[in-house]
Amino acid sequence: MTIRIKRVYDEPCEEDGTRILVDRLWPRGLTKEKAGVDLWLKEIAPTNDLRKWFAHDPAKWAEFKTRYQAELKHNSEQVALLHQAIAKAPATLLYSAKDTDHNEAVVLLEVLNRKKSG
Repeated sequence: MTIRIKRVYDEPCEEDGTRILVDRLWPRGLTKEKAGVDLWLKEIAPTNDLRKWFAHDPAKWAEFKTRYQAELKHNSEQVALLHQAIAKAPATLLYSAKDTDHNEAVVLLEVLNRKKSG
């Protein structure tokens, strides 16, 4: 299973496979056609409280990862949906944040890779 992450604002391409949006909010200024999203798992995204607390502040990154991973442990239904979506073909987790290193898709990819290798 090949899983990538990518900004939803970047052009879709064939290598993306199944395009899964993992943001709670729809990306600003982007139509559904332009986004090319196959599946929107908004409930797998960080809660509004966590999202607002983090505010994409790199200084809060380590704590954000810990808190988000704890949320994921209590969100097994959405995690199961994600596993189903990525099980059969390549997939790309889409996010809208400008920061490519500090966003929920990075955490999800780490979690998925840990499960795959462990």
